[in-house]
Amino acid sequence: MGLPLMCWDEKVAKSSKKIAQERKDDCAMVHSKFGIYGENLAAGGDLNATSAVNHWIAQKYNYDYKTNTCREGKMCGHYTQVVWKTSVRLGCAKVMCTNNPCCWIICNYDPPGYYIDTKPY
Repeated sequence: MGLPLMCWDEKVAKSSKKIAQERKDDCAMVHSKFGIYGENLAAGGDLNATSAVNHWIAQKYNYDYKTNTCREGKMCGHYTQVVWKTSVRLGCAKVMCTNNPCCWIICNYDPPGYYIDTKPY
């Protein structure tokens, strides 16, 4: 595929941590309103970064590269953001929810990807 390497970025991670802290009281699966980064969210009882990314990557099977669409009724936008060719900086954060025994993970991507009518790679 020849995709550029994704690198950890402290500035992007700092933004992720700020957003995660703001969501820890409700852990609602609601995307932030900042809009400067691409963003993937995950929540679960014993979730870690690896399992969150694996969950997003599993959406690959819902993505049809030829038509650049998700299969009907399926999600694939998390996958396309993970592999977006121009998203080269990554920052993630995890918080434990205060309202239930769950954790919440956010990963932000810079520059953002997942543009309609544009293939990810």
